[in-house]
Amino acid sequence: MKENLHKDNVRDIEEGSVDYKELIFQYIIHWPWFVASILVCLIGSWAYLHFQTPVYQVSASIMIKDDKKSGGNSADLESLGLGGMITSTQSIDNEIEVLRSKTILKEVVNNLELYIQYYDEDEFPKKELYKTSPVIVNLTTQEADQLPGTALIDMKLAPEGSLDIQLKIGVNEYTKHFDKLPAVLPTDAGTFGFTLKDSLLNGKVVGQNEIRNISAMVNRPFGVAKGYQNMLNIAPTSKTTSVAVVSLMNTNIQRGQDFINKLMEMYNRNTNNDKNEVAEKTREFINERIQIIDQELGSTEDKLEAFKRNAGLTDISSDAQLAVSGNAEYEKKRVENGTQINLIRDLTKYINNPSNEYEVLPANIGLSDNGLTTQIDRYNELIFERKRLLRTSTENNPMIVNLDTSIRAMKANVQAAIDGTLKGLLIVKADLDREASRFSRRISDAPGQERQYVSIARQQEIKAGLYLMLLQKREENAITLAATANNAKIIDEPVAEGGPVSPRPKMIYMIALVVGVGLPVGIIFLIGLTKFKIEGRNDVEKLTTLPIVGDVPLTTERTGSIAVFENQNTLMSETFRNVRTNLQFMLKSDQKVILVTSTVSGEGKSFISANLAISLSLLGKKVVIVGLDIRKPGLNKVFNIPRKEQGITQYLSNPEKNLMDFVQLSDINKNLYILPGGTVPPNPTELLARDGLDKAIEILKKNFDYVILDTAPIGMVTDTLLIGRVADLSVYVCRADYTRKAEFTLINELAESNKLPNLCTVINGLNLLKKKYGYYYGYGKYGKYYGYGKRYGYGYGYGEHNTEK
Repeated sequence: MKENLHKDNVRDIEEGSVDYKELIFQYIIHWPWFVASILVCLIGSWAYLHFQTPVYQVSASIMIKDDKKSGGNSADLESLGLGGMITSTQSIDNEIEVLRSKTILKEVVNNLELYIQYYDEDEFPKKELYKTSPVIVNLTTQEADQLPGTALIDMKLAPEGSLDIQLKIGVNEYTKHFDKLPAVLPTDAGTFGFTLKDSLLNGKVVGQNEIRNISAMVNRPFGVAKGYQNMLNIAPTSKTTSVAVVSLMNTNIQRGQDFINKLMEMYNRNTNNDKNEVAEKTREFINERIQIIDQELGSTEDKLEAFKRNAGLTDISSDAQLAVSGNAEYEKKRVENGTQINLIRDLTKYINNPSNEYEVLPANIGLSDNGLTTQIDRYNELIFERKRLLRTSTENNPMIVNLDTSIRAMKANVQAAIDGTLKGLLIVKADLDREASRFSRRISDAPGQERQYVSIARQQEIKAGLYLMLLQKREENAITLAATANNAKIIDEPVAEGGPVSPRPKMIYMIALVVGVGLPVGIIFLIGLTKFKIEGRNDVEKLTTLPIVGDVPLTTERTGSIAVFENQNTLMSETFRNVRTNLQFMLKSDQKVILVTSTVSGEGKSFISANLAISLSLLGKKVVIVGLDIRKPGLNKVFNIPRKEQGITQYLSNPEKNLMDFVQLSDINKNLYILPGGTVPPNPTELLARDGLDKAIEILKKNFDYVILDTAPIGMVTDTLLIGRVADLSVYVCRADYTRKAEFTLINELAESNKLPNLCTVINGLNLLKKKYGYYYGYGKYGKYYGYGKRYGYGYGYGEHNTEK
């Protein structure tokens, strides 16, 4: 049951449990770090807010007119069952994309000259001058588009009006002095002009008493337009309205307001141009037809006048008059029919003209066929939509390609409707001609002059009717052209409500506070992750459940390896008295052998062994310390034993010798004896595995009250595991800031498998002053090598190079 409990404890340690009090204390103990970090972050945030230019959000509400929603072509779509496919939201989305297009934004940038920015270098930090710069830089938009990069201009304006210019464009620099303004500076990238905004008074610039340092930046307008596109946001207020909110993020409120107002102005101007395009084409068509009909009408009237003069006609006989009156109704219908046929044929010539392939068709020219008029209007809508999309895309755009397909299909439909209408008119004409011929036969006996007169009069009437109709349509088209209304209007003027949206002081200070707290937490946490070595009892208790018999503080160089002396009540003496007492509680009455080992060299096992032996000897007990680290005997150095060739290895190699002959009385205490390791044997493992070791320990137990075994590091060689069979208690030495935490896996495995009897641990090298001391750890050429400081240097080698390093 004890073994199972031990395994459970070890499992709990490996899984880990969080001690929140210790965790909080770990951070609270570093409270100066937190105070300093928070102060630094708050000061940094204050400096950031002081030097950062505030950004404002300028917003305006606009209403976009939707022709589809108000009627128009939507009725035609509804008659075809497609009324629900085009909604107000789709129309608004299209207009929003037009408003956000780089083309129209570039027009706004060019119009307001936003590609030139001015700064007051006399302010700290420098302040942007929008419409307040005393010097205006002029550069055409065409030249600005061709700039190889940003043009930087440094200007010094003197009170008397002179100006010093330093212009840098890429790798080229230009310097110029102007005694007065306006002036121009020709460069390879373009001609820069400089003018004064303020008027001159008595040779001085008004309001200026000292030299003004002003800088200007000239960028490519297209790049500036892209920047404004990223800062511009347009969103409809809902799906059921045509109202949208235009928002612009900008560092200057006035500039943001000017930008939105100019954006709406340019948008309405372009939209009106699109709307008037159909009317302009219709006007051109009507004017051309009026000019032709005017010529034809004049020629017909001249013929009629000449015919009457030559024929001497003054009156028409009553029979002929009756026939003419009976034929008047059909002649009127023939006139109307002829007018429609001429319009249809003219329209056919226009639509078949290759130069008018993607041009709108003339509308409202007096066609009597409402179906044909409707199809022409739908065709013009597609042409209008194609031209709108070409502003923000190319002809290879899938939307343009699809729209071209629709236009061609619609054009075929229009042509088919024209052909059908023309056929119908020709059929009507045939009927009218047939009826007219019937009346003509009634007046066949009339003079030939009368028939010629009627024919000429009919032609004159047809031309006159067509001429009057075209004049009427021209006036109607002019009214339509003049009555074009803006497509969008501003409902709420652009304003910047509230303070700046960036930077936000509260948020910045909150972030600074969080960073000020989080930075030390992160540093302390990272430092904790990099601590892969134990620092004290707390770490050892987390890593193992073995009893800790003592905490040995770090010694100084001058005290040497011997730290316990008789009749001295020092901290080290008290420490080893505590270790001694704890070990005596763990030993039974008949147990005398104490084994001392560690994981690697340099952890102070020889130091612990020697001082523990001295502490036990001060009780009046006979104590012998045996150097069983026979690969690298260390007791000779601790106790300054000159004869390194005499030791336990001589007895282990020849048990017939007298073991007590190798035991030496120490010069520290009369009750302390030393049995050094002796000569390093070629087969240390085999010597320790023989029963000679058991015999030697039995001899020492009979002659001494305590036997201290100073063994080799168990993490490097297996000698200690062989020695464990003769020991009654095992002391495992670990060193603060030296022993790695991962090495406690080996200690726990030894405890679980009982490879070392009655195992406990002692912590060596605690730095009570919390000062870190140097150590080194590495691998030698001929095997593992560990070392610490100067006093506790220790090395192991394998093979023929068995030397201390």
